[in-house]
Amino acid sequence: MTIERSGKKNPCWFYLIMILLPVIIILLLELSLRIFHYGGIYDQWIPAGEGRLTLNHELAFRYFYNTERVPSANHNYFDEVKQDNSYRVFVMGGSSAAGFPYSPNGAFSRYIRKRLELLYPERKIEVVNIAMSAINSYALRDMLPGVLEKQPDLIIIYAGHNEYYGALGVGSVETLGDTRFIVNTVIWLNQFKTFEFLRNIIKYLSSMFSEPVKSDGTLMARMSQRQLIPYRSEKYFAGIDQFEGNLRDMLEIAKDEKIPVILGRLVSNLKDQKPFESYEDGNYPAAEEIYQLAWAELNSGKVTEADSLYRFAKDLDALRWRAPEKINQIIEQLGKDLNYPVVSLDSVFNIESKYGVAGDDLITDHLHPNLKGFQIIGREFCNTGIVSGIFPSNYEKTYSLQEQDSITLSRYEFTKLDSTIALYQIIILKSDWPYTKEKISDERKLELLNMQTYSDTLAYLAGKGDITWQSAHLKLAQHKLLRGDVDLFNKEVSAAADEYPFDPYNYEFAAQLLVNLKMFDDAYIYLRKLDELKSGAYSTKWLGIIDLLNNKVDSAIKYLSTSLNYNSSDSQIYYNLAGAYSIKKDYQTALQMINRCLQIEPNYSMARDLQQQLLSATGSRR
Repeated sequence: MTIERSGKKNPCWFYLIMILLPVIIILLLELSLRIFHYGGIYDQWIPAGEGRLTLNHELAFRYFYNTERVPSANHNYFDEVKQDNSYRVFVMGGSSAAGFPYSPNGAFSRYIRKRLELLYPERKIEVVNIAMSAINSYALRDMLPGVLEKQPDLIIIYAGHNEYYGALGVGSVETLGDTRFIVNTVIWLNQFKTFEFLRNIIKYLSSMFSEPVKSDGTLMARMSQRQLIPYRSEKYFAGIDQFEGNLRDMLEIAKDEKIPVILGRLVSNLKDQKPFESYEDGNYPAAEEIYQLAWAELNSGKVTEADSLYRFAKDLDALRWRAPEKINQIIEQLGKDLNYPVVSLDSVFNIESKYGVAGDDLITDHLHPNLKGFQIIGREFCNTGIVSGIFPSNYEKTYSLQEQDSITLSRYEFTKLDSTIALYQIIILKSDWPYTKEKISDERKLELLNMQTYSDTLAYLAGKGDITWQSAHLKLAQHKLLRGDVDLFNKEVSAAADEYPFDPYNYEFAAQLLVNLKMFDDAYIYLRKLDELKSGAYSTKWLGIIDLLNNKVDSAIKYLSTSLNYNSSDSQIYYNLAGAYSIKKDYQTALQMINRCLQIEPNYSMARDLQQQLLSATGSRR
């Protein structure tokens, strides 16, 4: 007996369900994960209060998968709804663009903001620095759409040094391989909770069979894991291709959106930073050998020849924390291809350097400029913005370019604390690999820091991240004020307020200290600024009280009455209002105020005395 197979086919809906079922399962999983708030929040922008946004400090987790201590950008705030008179600039890049080790207020973005404020006094200037340490063109490409959504008037890009060891670079501990399409696709998938869930499962399983990435040491040491990349090797070219492809994508997208971009050629310490790893494979000479030849040429007065040799020695350095010259060539070529200006910062640094080749006089380590160097970068970007016509043409033309620079520098709020923070950052950086082959103990690092004052301790804690930069300045301000140094108190508060001009806390902190010390005239300035930013019960109350002390009665009544709108249960406000109306001889209103005061605080002895006087003045009985 034989059984015949049915020739009946499955209906079309059966195959449709088979195709849609995995999609439906994934969508339900994604929805469930979002409902239960699984994982982190990696939106590019997060609210910063008062209708402002800032870059999400958790954003780096989009690009760092194995590193626990990830970098974050400076907290630059900008309006969620762009104002009509706003001129908005975004600065993108790695640690040099972020201002290390002078971050936040020594970054070249600070110079640009102050220069633009000089040029356009009637406009609201927003220079938003979203640069971060140890990121490269992958992260910048990913962040660009979010930047474009915020209606920039200009984008400044200074990047390329982190292309090999920055997050997702070809030589990084965080690499996902050499294929740009795959890496950019993974970054795109990171926006989905399902992908994050799967990524965390894989990370957990892999941790069971491998050692975790070391979390000690500097970020520079952790990211490279001592991986060498010889000159013109496969990984060398992979890094070049990665940078060129990502930067081209960014510039083409910006061009489509008609957004101006200014690019900067990269600077590095050519003269005084010898190659980290002198690799010799028979095809090219050792980097150290070329570096010594460069010194010989410089000592002979042949600056041009020396510069070429120094650059070649840098290219031969197998530890690629300084971008090879090919990166600068790509920046130059893409600028020409897409008609975007390129600032020859490397040439400017050579001109500004004492010996004609960039060295320690303008650079703190292997590539991060010192304060003067950052100011030069800011100056050159601004000059290019003016000369190229990218900046609006209706700028303040009273001053020459040189005068603009001089005035901008005079308006810097930069204190000794900032210099100490930068010094300590560099000492710590150079106390680890690759600057030293042997690990330096924490005790030895503390000896090198040579902390002697309270300011030094604050600088150390701020550099470590144990306290914020803002908190360090305000703590030092308080310390100086309690020792009677009002000038240094004002200087430290001004530094914090200049960095965060829309944060009322700086002014509130200063005003409260001064009020508590009965330094009312000094407090009044900060109270006014606090009231302009965020009017409230405290600012209006003390503005009113101080005005009353200075016999500005009408102003006192205005402020004190406003304060009641915020807090109608403060007996001190009613007491001072009673005093103000008494001076105006409005004794009935004054009596109403003092009666209300005593309802709130019956044992207020001074108020009872004033009540008796007002009862007598009005002929009233208790």
